[in-house]
Amino acid sequence: MRTLASLVALLVVLAGAGVWVLSQAGRGAYGDLVAAGEPEARALDAASVEAREAAQSATAEALRVHAPKQILFGDLHVHSSFSVDAFQLTLPMTGGDGAHPVADACDFARFCSNLDFWSINDHAASLTPRRWRETVETMRSCDAIGRANGERDLVSFLGWEWTQMGSTPTNHYGHKNVVLRDLEDDAIPTRPIAARPPEGVPSPFDVDRGGALLQGVGAFAIEGGHDLIAMMGELTSADRCADDVPVRDLPADCMESVRTPGELFSKLDEWGHAATVIPHGTVWGMYSPPGSSWTKQLTPEQHDPDRQRLIEIYSGHGNAEEYRPWKAVDIAADGSRTCPAPSADHTPSCWQAGEVIRARCEAEGASEDDCDPRAIETRQFFVDADRNAGAWVVPGRTAEEMLDAGQCRDCFQPAFNYRPQSSAQAILALGRPDAEEGARNFRFGFIASSDNHTARAGTGYKEVERLQFTDSRMGRAGTSSLVDPWRREPIARAERFDPMGPVPNIAFFEGERGGSFFFTGGLAAVHASSRERGEIFDALERRETYGTSGPRILLWFDLLDPNVPGGRVPMGSEVEIHGTPTFRVRAAGSFEQKPGCPDETTTALTRERLERLCRGECYHPSERRRPITRIEVVRIRTQQRADESLAPLIEDPWKRFECSGETEGCEVVFSDPEFAQDARDTSYYVRAIEVASPTISADPYGCRGAGGAGCAQLDACFDRSDDDDCTAPDEHRAWSSPIFVTPTSS
Repeated sequence: MRTLASLVALLVVLAGAGVWVLSQAGRGAYGDLVAAGEPEARALDAASVEAREAAQSATAEALRVHAPKQILFGDLHVHSSFSVDAFQLTLPMTGGDGAHPVADACDFARFCSNLDFWSINDHAASLTPRRWRETVETMRSCDAIGRANGERDLVSFLGWEWTQMGSTPTNHYGHKNVVLRDLEDDAIPTRPIAARPPEGVPSPFDVDRGGALLQGVGAFAIEGGHDLIAMMGELTSADRCADDVPVRDLPADCMESVRTPGELFSKLDEWGHAATVIPHGTVWGMYSPPGSSWTKQLTPEQHDPDRQRLIEIYSGHGNAEEYRPWKAVDIAADGSRTCPAPSADHTPSCWQAGEVIRARCEAEGASEDDCDPRAIETRQFFVDADRNAGAWVVPGRTAEEMLDAGQCRDCFQPAFNYRPQSSAQAILALGRPDAEEGARNFRFGFIASSDNHTARAGTGYKEVERLQFTDSRMGRAGTSSLVDPWRREPIARAERFDPMGPVPNIAFFEGERGGSFFFTGGLAAVHASSRERGEIFDALERRETYGTSGPRILLWFDLLDPNVPGGRVPMGSEVEIHGTPTFRVRAAGSFEQKPGCPDETTTALTRERLERLCRGECYHPSERRRPITRIEVVRIRTQQRADESLAPLIEDPWKRFECSGETEGCEVVFSDPEFAQDARDTSYYVRAIEVASPTISADPYGCRGAGGAGCAQLDACFDRSDDDDCTAPDEHRAWSSPIFVTPTSS
């Protein structure tokens, strides 16, 4: 009996110890917190930077560009493992290779992608006071390295992402990057400003995760789980700042958040520091509710034309340029929803969901009279679900069943589940002539970026390493049992989606479909007088910028005017014209890339770091440029009343000019004799398009055959083997910032 009692006592002690260990693990006791890190303490040789500038100058001279400014390339949208979603992508369950701190982004920008400037933009909601302090110090170190020898090789900008996600079109404002001009303590906010969920929508950091014991089980069950739990614990234990307290009166160690863009602008005004706000992801169906548009942001309260002067037209998460008249859902004036019918170039996801249920119903041998009502019911359930959760109404739905529904079939590298009413073209066409000053229309310049989540700034220099140089692993995260634990058997009837209250709009339920729509990403280009920080920021403020889909295409776009100094007005300008505006475009393709890395990088980094960070492939230009095949001109006239249809106002392309295909570049001059008679505000921008080349995810679904949704079967990128970069020919391009022309009566 004593032996049995001792055994029972031992088991009780062991059980108690196990519970204690699990509870400690659930509080993050066994995990390590990611640090910002220290970048490599050396700059690129001045000769390397000078050679880059000389090659550009020679091309400008060949194209007869008089006294050109420098064209500098950068990436203003980069995430490190300080962002929660970026950290999750580093876990082995998604194919990650471990944490990538802020210092990795600095080294990648300098040695792998050879950028001229970049910024860090971790999600502000992930930036605890510790993480923000470390970010500031690492960015200062990165920038100081470039100034150590008197020559600036890389300019580093501090910033964050304001990541707002609504549950309906009315409370959704979207994502915006905040980029600060300076790095000194007296010129930056004490803390970043995050986006707070709309009223009634729970914060992901307030969700009950089942207590310490359940989290402890998760920490042991997932490789890297201890570090993830530690990260989440640091976030949930941080103090939240009080509302309605001036920013300078708040304690330094609280986390601040606001609900609307207007509140964000007000906070930045309180600080008074130089900062620009750049919206992005405006068409992303991954988080934008069906029916979203930018109409509600065209007010003095929600738009600041002094701070919000640029928009990200393209990133590694897809293109946001092109307007299409089709919709994901029809919303009536009374708020009721219906599913639109398919068209030749688009099948709404709600419609295809009905077809999935119909096909299952027919496969069971049911009659048409029974299956048709089920399809109609499914479509209604789908649009009523909203919140990007429509796919949940189809039990056991597979990506193969949904085919290419929801996608823009004729767009260049489109974002997943495209929302064309929030495209850059639609935003530029919006106009309110009777509105208050500053809210009559949007006048955005264009940039592009990577939006990379592994601290790899400017990954678009080569179409390699799909699973590391793009965010395609998000598809794996979206299909993991942690995200979608309630797997259901496919049945031939839809089920209503009840989210038990409002939830944010992240399409986790379609993670595997979205995983096909990730690209290596784009670049921001600026025309700047020098490589100095202030000059680059001033170029951003002037909108003397353009974006590329990754390659370093050279682009000049001017309005010709003999009455101004130099006889021209550059891209991004606002001009009043009486008569006919005339424009000139000059463009040269990017350098073809050599394999591997240049000697300067291989000597700066160890072999192990070169392989982990750059994956053995760097920006390594040859001396031959790719040909520019054509120039396309887009003309967008501004609405003159709120109910005016957008489609006739957006002319894409308005003009198209074929180029000779010579590697020296292409020059085009054109005019608009219709401008004076139209007598309305008009914006013009151009696309310079390179010869086609193999591109990651250029054919994301690999549609084969003809079917009701545009294809009969998929060979999608998300389902390819790990060593398949899923390339197809595509035409890389550069988008100029628009020139905004207003008619005068004199």
